[in-house]
Amino acid sequence: MQTKQKLLSEIPSVDEFLKSPYSKKWLESYPRKIVLRAIRYVLEIKRKEILKGGLSRELSIGTISPDIDQTIKELSAYKLKPLINATGVVIHTNLGRAVLSEKAVENINLIAGSYSNLEYELQEGKRGKRYSHIKPILKELSGAGDALVVNNNAAAVLLCLNTFAKDREVIVSRGELVEIGGSFRIPEVMRASSAILREVGTTNKTHLYDYENALCGNTVMLLKVHQSNYKLIGFTEEVSVEELVKLGREYKIPVMADLGSGCMIDLEKYGIHGEPTVQSIIKTGVDIVTFSGDKLLGGPQAGIIVGKEKFVQKLQKNPLLRAVRIDKLSLASLEATLMQYLDEEKAVKEIPTLCMLTQSIDVIKKRAKKIHVSLRKDIGNQALVEVIKDQSHAGGGSLPEVNFPTFVVSIKPVNISVNELEERLRIGEPPVIARIKDDALLIDARTVGDREIKSLVNCVKTALVT
Repeated sequence: MQTKQKLLSEIPSVDEFLKSPYSKKWLESYPRKIVLRAIRYVLEIKRKEILKGGLSRELSIGTISPDIDQTIKELSAYKLKPLINATGVVIHTNLGRAVLSEKAVENINLIAGSYSNLEYELQEGKRGKRYSHIKPILKELSGAGDALVVNNNAAAVLLCLNTFAKDREVIVSRGELVEIGGSFRIPEVMRASSAILREVGTTNKTHLYDYENALCGNTVMLLKVHQSNYKLIGFTEEVSVEELVKLGREYKIPVMADLGSGCMIDLEKYGIHGEPTVQSIIKTGVDIVTFSGDKLLGGPQAGIIVGKEKFVQKLQKNPLLRAVRIDKLSLASLEATLMQYLDEEKAVKEIPTLCMLTQSIDVIKKRAKKIHVSLRKDIGNQALVEVIKDQSHAGGGSLPEVNFPTFVVSIKPVNISVNELEERLRIGEPPVIARIKDDALLIDARTVGDREIKSLVNCVKTALVT
């Protein structure tokens, strides 16, 4: 057995690697910094292995190069990557929320690869506003007098409160002081906006007289927050938007509604109940409505503000608007998504979020069986595979009370644990994110696209036999 010192002395130097044919090939495809980093990293690993007694064979450029090649690929890979969502959660916050439609992606590519009239009026030949591109379609779809878009709904709420209620009181029901993902809380957003929170009612019951009794000379807004990510049931009562609007008019105080999810079509006709549409809230006469672009709307991350013109116009004069403005790629995607809503029948089929939420159980079952057949053919006796009924969820803080019937492919591995299978799939290429239930890995066919089935099956096969 060779001594550690002799083995260490035989490790090729960085310079020797850079002069080798391997490096010449690497440098043709990858940045020099990445190649150098990979070489140094692998050589250091080899030195540590020798010192620990883990290596006793001779090391050469040829024997080390495969490790360097793999390291270069890992260092060069993008950290943000596409994956297969097999969880059944349609608007999965951790997995990027809404999947964009083909038309939205096409418009992003079109705008991203060229200059655009983002802030330029083509007809008049002078500087314009980026919000003008999205305003007409939002007004048409929502029925509002004016519209504005920022980078997300938290920013929309922050901008509205800072504009209309800085150092003044805003009345909110205690049962609507919500928290959503990432510890975003209404009270904290209000503090950040410099608005003063005035809580009324109790956790489970708030009456109209609670709002009225709280009115004072410092009150400048009534805020209604939609419970988009939870439901209170049992001995409860809340004040409707219509009632708040009536009270606001009586005392000449504006009313704002934070819808959160941003539903643009009546989902009840598809058997999904409990979610108000933006249009129905606007019809109540509310002054300002805010909602997200990447939840039930099915578009990119955005905070959408619609309402009466005099209020929206005032928002555009707030210096904070520049700090929270929407970027051109999100704007391009949002405009394309909204244009699809002009034909509701097509929108339900072509916007992935709507399609996944409204697809028939028969379509899901057929897809699950297709996955099942492919898996049985490819993995042999490596796992017990069957199609069973289960439940999907909308996710993303939307439709919390709705369980969607679905079909899943249940996989019970024979030679490894189900947790090991889940991990292998999660760190594979592409990553597959699934869920574990009753000692089985579940692949929910609701959120797996038809074009992803072949890749999914290959990933499972690899994970089971590796």
